[in-house]
Amino acid sequence: MHFEKLIEPDLKGKSPIMIAAMQDMGNVGSIVIDFINKALKTSPFRVVYAHYPPYVVDKGGYIEFEQIRWEYRYAERIIVFGGSLGQPESSSDLYLLCQDVIDVAKMYSVQFIYTVGAFLTDKEVGKNPRVLVTTTNPMLTDSIVKVGLYPTHGSSLITGFNGLILGFAKMNNIHGIGLYGEIDDPRIPQYRTAKSIIQALERLTYLKFDNLDELDRFAEGVEESIARRKESKGKDEKRGRSEGRERERGRGGGEEEEGEGGAIDSDGDNDDEVDEYLY
Repeated sequence: MHFEKLIEPDLKGKSPIMIAAMQDMGNVGSIVIDFINKALKTSPFRVVYAHYPPYVVDKGGYIEFEQIRWEYRYAERIIVFGGSLGQPESSSDLYLLCQDVIDVAKMYSVQFIYTVGAFLTDKEVGKNPRVLVTTTNPMLTDSIVKVGLYPTHGSSLITGFNGLILGFAKMNNIHGIGLYGEIDDPRIPQYRTAKSIIQALERLTYLKFDNLDELDRFAEGVEESIARRKESKGKDEKRGRSEGRERERGRGGGEEEEGEGGAIDSDGDNDDEVDEYLY
């Protein structure tokens, strides 16, 4: 992993806030970061180059093999880090990256670091997912709860960058705020959860993000695609059962033929994986 400064951003003396998050369950962190960069028309000023991944991407007849990179971007009084794909693969690289984020924050006098991510629940999440908050000190949590957000409940671990960065903020006397939206399926992009988090950020930072209905359209597209896949799979299974009965009648109860019943997906796995719906 190495770091490259592209330009000197116009942030000196402005005490910007920082929003930093990476890809996680339901792609929530990346969706939020990528949406904010687009909405605020941020500009890159620093790049983090990770190692090449231990895989290639098959694009249908050809492959791509690209080095993973993450950008620091800025706009008026804000620094945005992360998004894109993946997180550091080793603990040492993760700690190195978190320290770099803190170093950049200190360089530009950042007082508040926000991170975002997914909060997996076994309850069904509707079209307006809740956003839970945790911070680096109880008084900060109390002040945020007063604006209508919910504190996280009980004791749990927040793994990966979207949790660890709060620990680094606390160690360096920077206020850290984690906003985690509820999801009930980590395998598909959770656009409505990302929208709820962005709306929470609007309330806390007084930033304004336009075109939030775009996330609703993406969510509807995912839901429609899943429904079509399930309908098609159901038809295939029904056809497979019908063909199986026809073969049984044709054999008259004889010995089982080799390779029978291949039309039915008997392993019960869910083929609606997240890669099918990433935009």
